[in-house]
Amino acid sequence: MFFSNIRDDLKANNKSINQAGFRTLIVYRFGRWRMSIRPRMLRAALSFLYRIMERHVRFKYGIELPYTVVLGKSVVFEHQHGIVIHGNATIGDDCIIRQGVTIGNKNTEFPHDAPKIGYNVNIGAGAKILGNVSVGNFVTIGANAVVTIDLPDYAVAVGVPAKIIKINTPR
Repeated sequence: MFFSNIRDDLKANNKSINQAGFRTLIVYRFGRWRMSIRPRMLRAALSFLYRIMERHVRFKYGIELPYTVVLGKSVVFEHQHGIVIHGNATIGDDCIIRQGVTIGNKNTEFPHDAPKIGYNVNIGAGAKILGNVSVGNFVTIGANAVVTIDLPDYAVAVGVPAKIIKINTPR
C-alpha cells in the first residue's frame, strides 16, 4: 500500500521527485505506514524519524499535513506555502490543492470537526474550507473562497462566503 500510493503520487506529480508537494506526500505516507509497524521499539524509532521529516516539510515547504488526515491517491499540491490541513480532514483521490489553502475547523467549541472532501476536487489558491462540511466530487472552489456550506457534486463555488454559481453537468 505504501509503495503503490507513492507510485500513484509520483505519476500525479508529473514524475518529478523534486516537487515540494510530492516530497510532502512521501513524508505523509511514511507517517501513516509507520503506525502499522508492530514492534514498539521499531515504531518508536520510525516515529522519531517521522517527526523530524514532518517538521522539515512544514518549515521548508509550508505544508501542514498530519498523518491522521485520510488522504486519497494522486493528490497534488500544486504550489507550496501556507497550506494547513486539519488532522481529522478527509480528502479524496485526484484532488488539486493550491497555495494558501486551509482545510480546518471553524470554531473552538468543536475542535474535531473537519471537512470531508470528495474526489477530483480543484481547490483554488487561498481558499478556506471550514467546519464540518462535505464537498462533493468534481467540485471547483475558486481562489480565496470561504466554504462553510456543503457543496454538491459538480458544483462551482466562489466568493466570501462561498456561493454556488454553477453546477456542471457530467459528460
